[in-house]
Amino acid sequence: MRQLSLWAFAISVLVAAAISSTSAGDGGSARDADEKDTYAIGLWGDLPYSDEQATVGIPNLIADMSSQRLAFTVHDGDLKAGSDSPCNDALYTTALGYFNALEAPAVFTPGDNDWTDCDRPANGGFNSLERLDHERAVLFGTRYSLGKHPMRQEVQEEKLCLGFGGVGKPSVSVACVENRRWAVGRVTYATLNIQGSCNNLCDTAPDPAEYAARNQADIKWMQETFDAATKRHSAAVMFISQANPGWDLTDQTRAPLRDPKTLAQTDGQPDGFQEFLLALRDEVISFAKPVAYVHGDSHYFRLDRPFLDEQGRRLENFTRVETFGDHQENGTNDVQWLKVMVDPHSREVFSYQAQIVPANRVAVPED
Repeated sequence: MRQLSLWAFAISVLVAAAISSTSAGDGGSARDADEKDTYAIGLWGDLPYSDEQATVGIPNLIADMSSQRLAFTVHDGDLKAGSDSPCNDALYTTALGYFNALEAPAVFTPGDNDWTDCDRPANGGFNSLERLDHERAVLFGTRYSLGKHPMRQEVQEEKLCLGFGGVGKPSVSVACVENRRWAVGRVTYATLNIQGSCNNLCDTAPDPAEYAARNQADIKWMQETFDAATKRHSAAVMFISQANPGWDLTDQTRAPLRDPKTLAQTDGQPDGFQEFLLALRDEVISFAKPVAYVHGDSHYFRLDRPFLDEQGRRLENFTRVETFGDHQENGTNDVQWLKVMVDPHSREVFSYQAQIVPANRVAVPED
Protein backbone atom coordinates (compact mmCIF):
# COMPACT_ATOMS: atom_id res chain seq x y z
CA MET A 1 0.00 0.00 0.00
CA ARG A 2 2.90 2.36 0.72
CA GLN A 3 4.19 1.79 -2.83
CA LEU A 4 0.74 2.63 -4.22
CA SER A 5 0.58 5.80 -2.13
CA LEU A 6 4.02 6.88 -3.32
CA TRP A 7 3.04 6.19 -6.91
CA ALA A 8 -0.12 8.30 -6.55
CA PHE A 9 1.95 11.09 -4.98
CA ALA A 10 4.41 10.94 -7.85
CA ILE A 11 1.58 11.27 -10.36
CA SER A 12 0.25 14.38 -8.59
CA VAL A 13 3.74 15.94 -8.65
CA LEU A 14 4.07 15.26 -12.38
CA VAL A 15 0.67 16.80 -13.07
CA ALA A 16 1.49 19.91 -11.05
CA ALA A 17 4.87 20.25 -12.76
CA ALA A 18 3.34 19.93 -16.20
CA ILE A 19 0.72 22.57 -15.45
CA SER A 20 3.24 25.03 -14.06
CA SER A 21 5.45 24.68 -17.13
CA THR A 22 2.66 25.25 -19.66
CA SER A 23 2.17 28.79 -20.88
CA ALA A 24 0.03 28.31 -24.01
CA GLY A 25 -3.68 29.16 -24.16
CA ASP A 26 -5.85 31.59 -22.27
CA GLY A 27 -4.81 30.64 -18.75
CA GLY A 28 -7.36 29.54 -16.19
CA SER A 29 -10.99 28.46 -16.32
CA ALA A 30 -14.05 30.51 -17.22
CA ARG A 31 -15.77 30.50 -13.87
CA ASP A 32 -18.04 33.29 -15.08
CA ALA A 33 -19.16 31.31 -18.16
CA ASP A 34 -22.71 31.10 -16.84
CA GLU A 35 -22.98 34.85 -17.36
CA LYS A 36 -21.70 34.69 -20.94
CA ASP A 37 -23.40 33.73 -24.17
CA THR A 38 -20.54 31.60 -25.49
CA TYR A 39 -17.93 29.43 -23.82
CA ALA A 40 -15.90 26.24 -24.30
CA ILE A 41 -15.80 22.88 -22.50
CA GLY A 42 -13.38 19.93 -22.60
CA LEU A 43 -14.26 16.24 -23.09
CA TRP A 44 -12.01 13.22 -22.51
CA GLY A 45 -12.17 9.63 -21.29
CA ASP A 46 -10.99 6.01 -21.49
CA LEU A 47 -7.72 7.12 -19.94
CA PRO A 48 -5.21 6.15 -18.68
CA TYR A 49 -4.75 2.56 -19.88
CA SER A 50 -1.01 2.18 -19.21
CA ASP A 51 1.75 3.45 -16.94
CA GLU A 52 3.10 5.63 -19.76
CA GLN A 53 -0.28 7.20 -20.30
CA ALA A 54 -0.66 7.74 -16.55
CA THR A 55 2.77 9.22 -15.87
CA VAL A 56 3.40 11.10 -19.14
CA GLY A 57 0.25 11.45 -21.21
CA ILE A 58 -2.23 12.46 -18.51
CA PRO A 59 -0.06 15.19 -16.93
CA ASN A 60 0.48 16.62 -20.43
CA LEU A 61 -3.25 16.49 -21.19
CA ILE A 62 -4.26 18.08 -17.89
CA ALA A 63 -1.73 20.86 -18.41
CA ASP A 64 -3.05 21.48 -21.91
CA MET A 65 -6.68 21.62 -20.77
CA SER A 66 -5.82 23.84 -17.83
CA SER A 67 -4.00 26.29 -20.10
CA GLN A 68 -7.25 27.02 -21.94
CA ARG A 69 -10.28 28.90 -20.69
CA LEU A 70 -12.87 26.17 -20.19
CA ALA A 71 -16.20 26.41 -18.38
CA PHE A 72 -15.79 22.77 -17.24
CA THR A 73 -14.38 19.39 -18.30
CA VAL A 74 -15.97 15.92 -18.35
CA HIS A 75 -14.27 12.50 -18.32
CA ASP A 76 -16.70 9.92 -19.74
CA GLY A 77 -15.45 6.92 -17.75
CA ASP A 78 -12.88 4.11 -17.69
CA LEU A 79 -9.99 5.08 -15.44
CA LYS A 80 -7.87 2.11 -16.50
CA ALA A 81 -7.60 -0.86 -18.85
CA GLY A 82 -10.32 -3.51 -18.73
CA SER A 83 -8.11 -6.48 -17.86
CA ASP A 84 -4.89 -7.19 -15.95
CA SER A 85 -5.32 -3.97 -13.98
CA PRO A 86 -6.56 -4.22 -10.39
CA CYS A 87 -9.50 -2.21 -9.11
CA ASN A 88 -7.73 -1.37 -5.85
CA ASP A 89 -8.41 1.73 -3.79
CA ALA A 90 -5.40 3.51 -5.32
CA LEU A 91 -7.20 3.56 -8.68
CA TYR A 92 -9.84 5.95 -7.38
CA THR A 93 -7.58 8.14 -5.25
CA THR A 94 -5.19 8.58 -8.17
CA ALA A 95 -8.11 9.56 -10.40
CA LEU A 96 -9.24 12.05 -7.75
CA GLY A 97 -5.80 13.61 -8.01
CA TYR A 98 -6.12 13.94 -11.79
CA PHE A 99 -9.50 15.63 -11.61
CA ASN A 100 -8.55 17.99 -8.80
CA ALA A 101 -5.48 19.09 -10.77
CA LEU A 102 -7.71 20.53 -13.49
CA GLU A 103 -8.18 24.28 -13.38
CA ALA A 104 -11.83 24.19 -14.49
CA PRO A 105 -14.63 22.30 -12.73
CA ALA A 106 -14.08 18.60 -13.45
CA VAL A 107 -17.02 16.22 -13.96
CA PHE A 108 -16.75 12.42 -14.17
CA THR A 109 -19.11 9.56 -14.96
CA PRO A 110 -18.14 5.94 -14.17
CA GLY A 111 -16.94 3.41 -16.74
CA ASP A 112 -17.29 -0.37 -16.82
CA ASN A 113 -13.55 -0.78 -16.24
CA ASP A 114 -14.04 1.09 -12.95
CA TRP A 115 -16.68 -1.23 -11.51
CA THR A 116 -18.70 -3.73 -13.61
CA ASP A 117 -15.53 -5.43 -14.88
CA CYS A 118 -13.77 -5.39 -11.51
CA ASP A 119 -15.13 -8.90 -10.88
CA ARG A 120 -12.82 -10.31 -13.55
CA PRO A 121 -10.12 -12.47 -11.90
CA ALA A 122 -7.46 -10.50 -13.79
CA ASN A 123 -8.73 -7.31 -12.12
CA GLY A 124 -8.69 -8.73 -8.61
CA GLY A 125 -12.04 -10.53 -8.49
CA PHE A 126 -13.75 -7.72 -6.57
CA ASN A 127 -17.48 -7.47 -5.98
CA SER A 128 -18.65 -5.02 -8.65
CA LEU A 129 -21.23 -3.27 -6.50
CA GLU A 130 -18.76 -2.86 -3.65
CA ARG A 131 -16.37 -1.16 -6.06
CA LEU A 132 -19.13 1.10 -7.39
CA ASP A 133 -20.05 2.08 -3.84
CA HIS A 134 -16.41 2.89 -3.15
CA GLU A 135 -16.16 4.93 -6.34
CA ARG A 136 -19.30 6.79 -5.33
CA ALA A 137 -17.79 7.60 -1.94
CA VAL A 138 -14.46 8.81 -3.32
CA LEU A 139 -15.54 10.70 -6.44
CA PHE A 140 -19.19 11.61 -5.80
CA GLY A 141 -19.24 12.41 -2.09
CA THR A 142 -20.65 15.94 -2.36
CA ARG A 143 -23.08 17.96 -4.47
CA TYR A 144 -20.13 19.59 -6.19
CA SER A 145 -17.95 18.60 -9.12
CA LEU A 146 -14.24 18.02 -8.75
CA GLY A 147 -11.48 20.32 -10.01
CA LYS A 148 -9.75 23.36 -8.53
CA HIS A 149 -12.94 25.38 -8.89
CA PRO A 150 -15.86 22.98 -8.24
CA MET A 151 -19.36 23.82 -9.40
CA ARG A 152 -22.60 22.86 -7.72
CA GLN A 153 -24.67 20.17 -9.45
CA GLU A 154 -28.06 18.52 -9.14
CA VAL A 155 -27.77 14.92 -7.91
CA GLN A 156 -30.14 11.99 -8.44
CA GLU A 157 -30.80 11.50 -4.76
CA GLU A 158 -33.71 9.05 -4.94
CA LYS A 159 -32.72 5.56 -3.85
CA LEU A 160 -33.32 4.00 -7.25
CA CYS A 161 -29.97 2.21 -7.74
CA LEU A 162 -28.50 -0.79 -5.95
CA GLY A 163 -25.48 -0.92 -3.67
CA PHE A 164 -23.45 -3.56 -1.90
CA GLY A 165 -25.31 -5.07 1.06
CA GLY A 166 -22.42 -7.07 2.44
CA VAL A 167 -20.88 -10.48 1.78
CA GLY A 168 -23.64 -13.05 1.38
CA LYS A 169 -26.34 -10.42 1.81
CA PRO A 170 -28.78 -8.96 -0.73
CA SER A 171 -28.12 -5.66 -2.45
CA VAL A 172 -29.54 -2.51 -0.89
CA SER A 173 -31.26 0.51 -2.44
CA VAL A 174 -29.01 3.55 -2.70
CA ALA A 175 -29.04 6.95 -4.37
CA CYS A 176 -27.58 7.14 -7.89
CA VAL A 177 -25.24 9.94 -6.80
CA GLU A 178 -23.06 9.54 -9.87
CA ASN A 179 -25.89 10.86 -12.08
CA ARG A 180 -25.47 14.64 -12.21
CA ARG A 181 -27.15 17.59 -13.94
CA TRP A 182 -26.12 21.21 -14.34
CA ALA A 183 -26.65 24.15 -16.65
CA VAL A 184 -24.22 26.74 -17.98
CA GLY A 185 -25.81 29.64 -19.78
CA ARG A 186 -28.65 28.39 -21.96
CA VAL A 187 -27.51 24.75 -22.22
CA THR A 188 -28.38 21.84 -19.91
CA TYR A 189 -25.95 18.97 -19.24
CA ALA A 190 -26.30 15.59 -17.51
CA THR A 191 -24.29 12.44 -16.87
CA LEU A 192 -25.71 8.91 -16.91
CA ASN A 193 -24.24 5.71 -15.47
CA ILE A 194 -24.59 3.54 -18.61
CA GLN A 195 -21.95 0.87 -19.05
CA GLY A 196 -20.19 -1.38 -21.51
CA SER A 197 -20.22 -5.15 -20.95
CA CYS A 198 -23.88 -5.15 -22.05
CA ASN A 199 -24.63 -2.59 -19.33
CA ASN A 200 -23.82 -5.26 -16.71
CA LEU A 201 -25.86 -8.01 -18.41
CA CYS A 202 -22.87 -10.05 -19.61
CA ASP A 203 -19.18 -10.72 -18.88
CA THR A 204 -17.92 -12.38 -15.68
CA ALA A 205 -20.82 -11.94 -13.26
CA PRO A 206 -23.89 -10.37 -14.89
CA ASP A 207 -26.31 -8.69 -12.50
CA PRO A 208 -29.80 -8.34 -14.04
CA ALA A 209 -31.27 -6.86 -10.87
CA GLU A 210 -28.63 -4.16 -10.69
CA TYR A 211 -29.09 -3.39 -14.39
CA ALA A 212 -32.88 -3.18 -14.12
CA ALA A 213 -32.77 -0.72 -11.23
CA ARG A 214 -30.09 1.51 -12.72
CA ASN A 215 -31.64 1.42 -16.19
CA GLN A 216 -34.93 2.76 -14.86
CA ALA A 217 -33.05 5.39 -12.88
CA ASP A 218 -31.13 6.45 -16.01
CA ILE A 219 -34.30 6.71 -18.07
CA LYS A 220 -35.95 8.79 -15.36
CA TRP A 221 -32.91 11.09 -15.05
CA MET A 222 -32.74 11.50 -18.82
CA GLN A 223 -36.43 12.37 -19.09
CA GLU A 224 -36.22 14.77 -16.16
CA THR A 225 -33.23 16.44 -17.84
CA PHE A 226 -35.32 17.20 -20.93
CA ASP A 227 -38.09 18.51 -18.65
CA ALA A 228 -35.59 20.77 -16.88
CA ALA A 229 -34.17 21.97 -20.20
CA THR A 230 -37.64 22.81 -21.48
CA LYS A 231 -38.51 24.75 -18.33
CA ARG A 232 -35.21 26.65 -18.56
CA HIS A 233 -35.76 27.36 -22.27
CA SER A 234 -32.40 25.74 -22.95
CA ALA A 235 -31.08 25.97 -26.48
CA ALA A 236 -29.59 22.47 -26.35
CA VAL A 237 -28.93 19.42 -24.17
CA MET A 238 -25.78 17.33 -23.80
CA PHE A 239 -25.60 13.89 -22.16
CA ILE A 240 -22.35 12.18 -21.18
CA SER A 241 -22.04 8.45 -20.42
CA GLN A 242 -19.51 5.66 -20.94
CA ALA A 243 -21.08 2.96 -23.10
CA ASN A 244 -21.30 2.90 -26.86
CA PRO A 245 -24.78 1.31 -27.05
CA GLY A 246 -24.66 0.75 -30.82
CA TRP A 247 -27.02 2.69 -33.05
CA ASP A 248 -27.34 0.65 -36.24
CA LEU A 249 -25.85 -2.26 -38.22
CA THR A 250 -22.66 -0.57 -39.43
CA ASP A 251 -20.19 -0.87 -36.56
CA GLN A 252 -19.77 -4.53 -35.64
CA THR A 253 -16.09 -4.15 -34.71
CA ARG A 254 -16.77 -1.51 -32.04
CA ALA A 255 -20.36 -1.67 -30.78
CA PRO A 256 -23.47 -3.83 -30.44
CA LEU A 257 -25.37 -4.24 -33.70
CA ARG A 258 -28.99 -3.14 -33.66
CA ASP A 259 -31.87 -2.55 -36.02
CA PRO A 260 -31.88 1.25 -36.39
CA LYS A 261 -35.68 1.38 -36.65
CA THR A 262 -36.69 -0.86 -33.74
CA LEU A 263 -33.41 -0.35 -31.85
CA ALA A 264 -33.41 -4.07 -31.01
CA GLN A 265 -29.97 -5.67 -30.74
CA THR A 266 -29.35 -8.20 -33.51
CA ASP A 267 -26.03 -9.85 -32.62
CA GLY A 268 -27.34 -12.34 -30.06
CA GLN A 269 -25.84 -10.64 -27.00
CA PRO A 270 -27.97 -9.51 -24.02
CA ASP A 271 -29.42 -6.10 -24.84
CA GLY A 272 -28.81 -3.62 -22.03
CA PHE A 273 -29.65 -0.54 -24.09
CA GLN A 274 -32.83 -0.85 -26.19
CA GLU A 275 -35.27 0.38 -23.56
CA PHE A 276 -33.12 3.42 -22.84
CA LEU A 277 -32.58 4.20 -26.53
CA LEU A 278 -36.30 4.01 -27.30
CA ALA A 279 -37.03 6.46 -24.48
CA LEU A 280 -34.16 8.71 -25.57
CA ARG A 281 -35.41 8.76 -29.17
CA ASP A 282 -38.86 9.91 -28.09
CA GLU A 283 -37.36 12.74 -26.05
CA VAL A 284 -34.96 13.86 -28.78
CA ILE A 285 -37.82 14.11 -31.27
CA SER A 286 -40.06 15.95 -28.81
CA PHE A 287 -37.33 18.40 -27.73
CA ALA A 288 -36.56 19.28 -31.39
CA LYS A 289 -33.51 21.39 -30.49
CA PRO A 290 -29.88 20.14 -30.67
CA VAL A 291 -28.99 17.12 -28.53
CA ALA A 292 -25.43 15.83 -28.18
CA TYR A 293 -24.75 12.36 -26.77
CA VAL A 294 -21.15 11.90 -25.63
CA HIS A 295 -19.63 8.49 -24.89
CA GLY A 296 -16.35 6.61 -24.88
CA ASP A 297 -16.02 2.82 -24.64
CA SER A 298 -15.00 1.86 -28.18
CA HIS A 299 -11.95 4.13 -28.40
CA TYR A 300 -12.60 5.70 -31.80
CA PHE A 301 -12.84 9.47 -32.01
CA ARG A 302 -15.80 10.51 -34.17
CA LEU A 303 -18.75 12.86 -34.64
CA ASP A 304 -21.77 11.59 -36.57
CA ARG A 305 -25.55 11.33 -36.69
CA PRO A 306 -26.41 7.61 -36.43
CA PHE A 307 -29.80 7.89 -34.68
CA LEU A 308 -32.82 7.09 -36.90
CA ASP A 309 -36.54 7.27 -36.25
CA GLU A 310 -38.79 4.21 -36.58
CA GLN A 311 -39.25 4.98 -40.28
CA GLY A 312 -35.51 5.00 -40.89
CA ARG A 313 -35.14 8.78 -41.14
CA ARG A 314 -32.13 10.46 -39.55
CA LEU A 315 -32.76 12.57 -36.46
CA GLU A 316 -31.32 15.84 -37.67
CA ASN A 317 -31.02 17.38 -34.21
CA PHE A 318 -28.97 14.52 -32.69
CA THR A 319 -25.17 14.24 -32.71
CA ARG A 320 -23.15 11.32 -31.34
CA VAL A 321 -19.74 12.33 -29.98
CA GLU A 322 -17.13 9.70 -29.14
CA THR A 323 -14.00 10.86 -27.36
CA PHE A 324 -10.37 9.79 -27.80
CA GLY A 325 -8.90 7.09 -25.56
CA ASP A 326 -6.93 3.88 -24.95
CA HIS A 327 -4.67 2.53 -27.75
CA GLN A 328 -1.98 2.00 -25.17
CA GLU A 329 0.04 0.08 -27.77
CA ASN A 330 0.88 3.49 -29.25
CA GLY A 331 1.87 5.15 -25.99
CA THR A 332 0.40 8.65 -25.69
CA ASN A 333 -0.84 8.75 -29.30
CA ASP A 334 -4.54 8.87 -28.26
CA VAL A 335 -4.17 10.75 -24.98
CA GLN A 336 -6.03 13.69 -26.46
CA TRP A 337 -9.19 15.66 -25.77
CA LEU A 338 -12.07 17.37 -27.52
CA LYS A 339 -12.86 21.04 -27.18
CA VAL A 340 -16.52 21.97 -27.62
CA MET A 341 -17.46 25.56 -28.37
CA VAL A 342 -20.94 26.38 -27.09
CA ASP A 343 -22.94 29.20 -28.65
CA PRO A 344 -26.68 29.11 -27.90
CA HIS A 345 -27.29 31.70 -30.62
CA SER A 346 -25.88 29.47 -33.36
CA ARG A 347 -28.06 27.01 -35.24
CA GLU A 348 -26.26 23.87 -34.00
CA VAL A 349 -25.18 25.33 -30.61
CA PHE A 350 -22.19 22.94 -30.36
CA SER A 351 -19.10 23.01 -32.58
CA TYR A 352 -16.14 20.69 -32.09
CA GLN A 353 -12.36 20.96 -32.27
CA ALA A 354 -10.03 18.04 -31.59
CA GLN A 355 -7.17 19.06 -29.30
CA ILE A 356 -3.96 17.18 -30.08
CA VAL A 357 -1.68 17.75 -27.10
CA PRO A 358 1.71 18.73 -28.57
CA ALA A 359 3.72 16.75 -26.00
CA ASN A 360 1.62 13.60 -26.63
CA ARG A 361 2.18 13.41 -30.39
CA VAL A 362 3.81 10.11 -31.41
CA ALA A 363 3.47 9.38 -35.13
CA VAL A 364 4.21 12.96 -36.17
CA PRO A 365 6.13 14.63 -33.33
CA GLU A 366 5.95 18.40 -33.09
CA ASP A 367 8.96 20.24 -34.52
